[in-house]
Amino acid sequence: METPVEIKYTEEHEWVRLDGQEAVVGITDYAQEELGDIVFVELPAPGSVLKQGEVFGTIEAVKTVSELYAPLSGKVIAVNEALKDRPESVNQAPYGDGWMIRLSVGNPAEIANLLTSDGYNAHVGGGAS
Repeated sequence: METPVEIKYTEEHEWVRLDGQEAVVGITDYAQEELGDIVFVELPAPGSVLKQGEVFGTIEAVKTVSELYAPLSGKVIAVNEALKDRPESVNQAPYGDGWMIRLSVGNPAEIANLLTSDGYNAHVGGGAS
């Protein structure tokens, strides 16, 4: 299980990488492994305003559908349109091509509510990153 130290995590298995006042969001390597083969991702429209912790979409695997939760509040400025045709990118590169949305961060202080890689590993019962 990969958990890069430069990003933050939610207990619901999303990750967020800050890039100035923008944030890139996806699901963790652990989550994609647990879900199995991902076949569909439903994402919000650009311009949508999200609040930390609220559902922003769904991810469908062969055997289950899971909700996606916003790790930070903000406005959706981009969605990964490539996931419409290649949802398996989430399985192949959850921290790379499998990213889901980009947010204009509304409240940077919310980052303090998220887990470090060590905290996330402890949450899922894994070892160090």
